[in-house]
Amino acid sequence: MLKGIDHRLTADVLHVLRAMGHGDLLVIADTNFPADSVARATVRGTLLRMDNLTAAEAVDAILSVLPLDTFVEDFAARMEVVGDPAQIPPVQQEVQAVIDRHDGRAARMIGVERFAFYDRARKAYAVIQTGERRFYGCFLLRKGVIGPDE
Repeated sequence: MLKGIDHRLTADVLHVLRAMGHGDLLVIADTNFPADSVARATVRGTLLRMDNLTAAEAVDAILSVLPLDTFVEDFAARMEVVGDPAQIPPVQQEVQAVIDRHDGRAARMIGVERFAFYDRARKAYAVIQTGERRFYGCFLLRKGVIGPDE
């Protein structure tokens, strides 16, 4: 254990979060997402896991150390519900609440169509698969910066 570090963050996850640079994308995936095959196409090239956590719990732990990008509209994205892109399922509402708590902006996650989400995910830095079993528990987080005075 380390002081000040969320115990839900594994050494591998911390390594990836630290290695990512400004603008890099991180995929948070539910259990139904093709995480292993998509992860092979990412910069990391291998899948990371936070198996015993919901999507909101994983995002909460990640945002305890990862700043979100403040320069772009797509600092956070959610996979849209097929056939009803405006629908925001409870799993996505929970993650939005976590983002709101950590980020402090009134900005909302953007929606990304399912296959476009897969395309973006393949270009990401890494994929973390959670234990989230609810559908549409898939998110993209874009790393921001920490200023010199922070």
